[in-house]
Amino acid sequence: MPAGNPNVPDTPGADAGGRLFENIMHFARVLRAAGLPIGPGQVIEAVRAVTVVGLRSREDFYWTLHAVFVNRRDQREIFDQAFHIFWRNPQILERMMQMMVPEIGGGEQTPPAEEISRRVAEAMSNNSGEGRELEEEEIELDASLTWSANEVLGEKDFEKMSAAEVAEAIAAVQRMRLPIMEIPTRRFRMDRAGARVDMRKTLRAALRSGSDYIPIQWRKRRTRHPPLVIICDVSGSMDRYSRMLLHFMHAVTNDRDRVHAFLFGTRLTNVTRYLRNKDVDAALANVGAAVEDWAGGTRIGHCLGDFNMYWSRRVLTQGAVVLLISDGLDRDEATGLEKEIERLHKSCRRLIWLNPLLRYDEFQPKSLGIRAILPHVDEFRPVHSLNSLAELTAVLSREAPRRLEARSQWDLPAA
Repeated sequence: MPAGNPNVPDTPGADAGGRLFENIMHFARVLRAAGLPIGPGQVIEAVRAVTVVGLRSREDFYWTLHAVFVNRRDQREIFDQAFHIFWRNPQILERMMQMMVPEIGGGEQTPPAEEISRRVAEAMSNNSGEGRELEEEEIELDASLTWSANEVLGEKDFEKMSAAEVAEAIAAVQRMRLPIMEIPTRRFRMDRAGARVDMRKTLRAALRSGSDYIPIQWRKRRTRHPPLVIICDVSGSMDRYSRMLLHFMHAVTNDRDRVHAFLFGTRLTNVTRYLRNKDVDAALANVGAAVEDWAGGTRIGHCLGDFNMYWSRRVLTQGAVVLLISDGLDRDEATGLEKEIERLHKSCRRLIWLNPLLRYDEFQPKSLGIRAILPHVDEFRPVHSLNSLAELTAVLSREAPRRLEARSQWDLPAA
C-alpha cells in the first residue's frame, strides 16, 4: 500500500510531504508483480512525467502513469484495477479483500459484477509485505493427499490463474508440440515394400540391365503433414484467453511449417509473419501493434467472409486443418455467418471449433452465432486450460470422421 498519505496531492509541490515518488516506485513494483514488464527506467520516466504534468486532478494522475506503464492493450485492465486498489478506491479494495479470503464450500455465491483480477490481488498481497526485515516462519504442509502442482495447474482455468501460474502455463505452452497426423499426397516415392509398380522406372531398369528378366520397381504415396490454419477471436469477450492462446499459436507456428494464423474481432488480420519471430515477446508486441480491433466487438460472419474471399485459396490447400477459436458471441446477430462457415467447412479437410464456454457443464447453444456455427464443424471442444490444449494435440494426431456427431445432443438441425 502507499507509504505515508495515500491520497494524491492536489499541488505539484506536495509530493515531498506525501512521499509521492516513493509511492510511485511501490506502485511500479505492484504492476511488475502482476505481470507488466516494468523496469527502473520506466519508474524514472513516470516520476518525470508526474513532475511535468502536475497533479491538478486524479484523472490527470491516472493517465500520466497509464501513458508510461501501459504498452499493450491487454495490460489496460490490470493497470486500471491496480491503480484504483493501490491509490485507495474503497469499493475495489473491499472486493479484493473478499477474494483473498479462503472460499468455504457450501452454497454457490454469485460472482461480483466487476471481478478483480487474481493477478492484481496476488501482487497487492505480496507487495504489502515488502520492507519487513523479519521473514515469516516457513510453514510446511503435508500434501500427501492432494493433487500435484502440475495436475492443479493443468485443470485450472486460464481466467483464474495468478501471475506466477500464468508464467508457468506460458512456459508449458511453449514446450507443447502438435503431432498432426500425416496424410497421403498425390506424389509417389520409391519403396521396396510399396503396393504399386512404377512402370517408368521398371522399364528403364530393364533397358539398363539387358537381361532376360525385368526388375520390378515399386513405389508408394508420399505422406506429409497437412497445413494448419488458426483463426482466433480476440474480441472483448475472449480477451482473458487471448494472451495464452497467442502463446500457443506462437509455439505451433515455430514448431512446424505451413502454419497460418489469423486474428479477428471486427476485422480480419493475418499475423502469420509476426508469429514466426523466434522471440515470443517481440512477436506478441508486433501482433499487438498490427491488430487494431483488440478487445472490441465481434463480427464473425463478416471476418469469415473476408477469409473465404481473400485467403482460402492461398492457405486451404492439400487438405488443410482449420482451428476456429471463438466463443461464438456475434455482434451482428449471425448475419451471413451460416453461409460463410459452411463454405469454410467445405474448403478444408477438417474444421475444429475451440470454445472456452464449453467448460461449463450447463452449456447450451442459445446464441444465434453458436447455433449457426455448430452444425458445420467436425469437432467441438473446450479451450480454457492446459489440459484442454493437451487434449487438442491428441485429437489432431488421429483421423476423425467429418461432421459433428454430437449435434443431436442440443437438438440442432443437420447441415
